[in-house]
Amino acid sequence: MTVPLAASAVTALALDLGAESGRAVRGQFDGDRLHMDVLHRFPNRPVHVSDGLHWDVLALYAGMLDGLSQAHAQGGEIGSVGLDTWGVDFALLGRDNTLVGLPYHYRDRRTEGMLDLALARVGREALFRATGIQFLGFNTLYQLLAMRQAGAVALDAAHRLLMIPDLFNFWLSGAQGSEWTVASTSQMCDARTGDWNRDLLNQLDLPIAILPPILSPGSVLGPLRPEVQQTTGLGASVQVIAPACHDTGAAVVGVPLAGPRSAYLSSGTWSLVGAETTAPVLTDAALAANLTNEGGVDGTTRLLKNISGLWLVQECQRAWARQGHTWSYAELAQIASDAPPFGPLVNPNAPDLLAPPDMPAALRRFCQRSGQPAPTTEGALMRVCLESLALAYRQTLEQIEGVLGFTFDRVHIVGGGSQHTLLCQLTADACGKPVMAGPVEATAIGNLVVQLRSLGWLASLAEGRDLVRRSFAVTEYEPRPDPRWDEAYARFIRLSEA
Repeated sequence: MTVPLAASAVTALALDLGAESGRAVRGQFDGDRLHMDVLHRFPNRPVHVSDGLHWDVLALYAGMLDGLSQAHAQGGEIGSVGLDTWGVDFALLGRDNTLVGLPYHYRDRRTEGMLDLALARVGREALFRATGIQFLGFNTLYQLLAMRQAGAVALDAAHRLLMIPDLFNFWLSGAQGSEWTVASTSQMCDARTGDWNRDLLNQLDLPIAILPPILSPGSVLGPLRPEVQQTTGLGASVQVIAPACHDTGAAVVGVPLAGPRSAYLSSGTWSLVGAETTAPVLTDAALAANLTNEGGVDGTTRLLKNISGLWLVQECQRAWARQGHTWSYAELAQIASDAPPFGPLVNPNAPDLLAPPDMPAALRRFCQRSGQPAPTTEGALMRVCLESLALAYRQTLEQIEGVLGFTFDRVHIVGGGSQHTLLCQLTADACGKPVMAGPVEATAIGNLVVQLRSLGWLASLAEGRDLVRRSFAVTEYEPRPDPRWDEAYARFIRLSEA
């Protein structure tokens, strides 16, 4: 529904791409509240070809152009467009600025062994001090190292590396740069200076000349390219803005944090659990906990940990659908609620759960290998996933509390997982903290908030969060004390350490 706007009002568009789908979201700011509606949805279908798993960036770009065309068809003046995607992955361009191959998917297996190789050359502590980033085997650093080790022709032919949202920004505006929140996920940036870490890249014999300049969140890239204007019907007055181009960076902007003792949990395919800090935390404790310091807006840092999130549920759903048993997310939540509590547990970040061909079978094997009974029903498997996630959140929150030296007084859950009533309640129960769930669309909201600030409608990040509080409701979950959570947590810690 289109909101009638006052004379002092503006409309912006957020292109929000996740692991499963993309959306074009219209945000209308009436001077007091932000109103949003989804104009267009399009699927994100990775493609297996002979050399591995790739993103179909051409189909995604076509979906974005369709969304912009829908915005034009709806009428009204549009001030800007901004996009966000996942981090880590990248495209390579040749001297003529055309793609050198399709970008790889971070779940492709070519990076196996590359983390160990990098640590052997640089050292774990030195690598963390240099970048402040969590050790995840699919980070950009290890993807490039895998290409170097394989003698990849594409790397030798590359003239420019653009992270995935930077590629789309280039196609929309013609400007090349790497927005800070997504560049920081590469594990190739200096956490202190906010620039590419050239010393580290030289140590690993990785190319530096192909890296673009790093841009601050909210940078105005310029108007839509003439070809995009012609395709979509939008005019030259529409500015392309690089908001927080990493989806988690955008989501954190959209969290109505109550203060420094509020933790956030961006819940979707991945769960990102953390806190907003004023500077990177590069201590021994942060290294031991394998935390990450990713770039935020206005000089902030996202001190967090990546946890495999609703991916476990999504992959079970897909596996059962292949067998002819179609479950909606609501039905899966219900059968999990009906299943007995405090049964077997898994480590959501276990390597064999990263991309198994059959997630239910992989979950059962994990339980059997760890001396637990394998779940025999779909409901029991869902309960395993959700209770394990809730306990992983507790573990991560305790680790971050230990690093920061204080206790969180609440947890804000945003994203699709904030609609999962059972998971929100289990998180409150397992962590012993109130959970504030919502807004669901925090990523698109954060994207729009940064655009509004760049257009001059908001003065600061704090003012943007005040707008979020006024515009979107949250649901509160109070923890229900139960001593069985402590016993389950002790079992979970043993599994994690094993």
